Amino acid sequence: MDRVRRMIADHMVMSKHTSPHVTTLVEVDMTKLVKWREKNKEAFLKREGVKLTYMPAITEATAKALVAYPQVNVSVEGYNILFKKHINVGIAVSQNDGNLIVPVVRDADRLNLSGLAIAIDGLAAKARVNKLTPDDIAGGTFTITNFGTFKSLFGTPIINQPQVAILGVGVIEKKPAVMETPEGDVIAIRHKMYLSLSYDHRVVDGSLGGNFLYFIKNYLENWNE
Repeated sequence: MDRVRRMIADHMVMSKHTSPHVTTLVEVDMTKLVKWREKNKEAFLKREGVKLTYMPAITEATAKALVAYPQVNVSVEGYNILFKKHINVGIAVSQNDGNLIVPVVRDADRLNLSGLAIAIDGLAAKARVNKLTPDDIAGGTFTITNFGTFKSLFGTPIINQPQVAILGVGVIEKKPAVMETPEGDVIAIRHKMYLSLSYDHRVVDGSLGGNFLYFIKNYLENWNE
């Protein structure tokens, strides 16, 4: 192992020893967001100079969930729960050498969608060429990892200590789904995605973890243009 891989290995083992991991899973109907992105991606690229991916919207939904459920934006010190003043969302990025790094979008709850897109794109670009500074990877309070990049449906991610939860994002796929209409149930083609939340059962119970994840699901399914 190189130095970075040794650090990742030690950190992952420490996390599993520290936190009793529980993972909750939901399926999200992304159809509204997919159609909105298709309609706006060219204008967004021309206006902002970065591609419009789904990650800014997912980050926005997550940041709003962390505002609504501050008990997830914490760390644990002994038998004390430390609430974080800022919402700093780390987004895992695979580097060209195969290692993983987690640059941090600071105060993500204060950024609009364009601000999130620009911040995420800039950090990811720096990460891939090993140009991140220590400040770029410090101070995260919650992490998102995108399994969908590798066409995976979902995963059960390991918590990035000293945080207490991590969101896993799966690939978006077209699926037949039952839709309720005034005329009755119909089968329609919808864009579906799985989200998984791994959380530290010392401080996050099933009710909190489930409500937090459902908030994100509901926000994305009812995407407001």
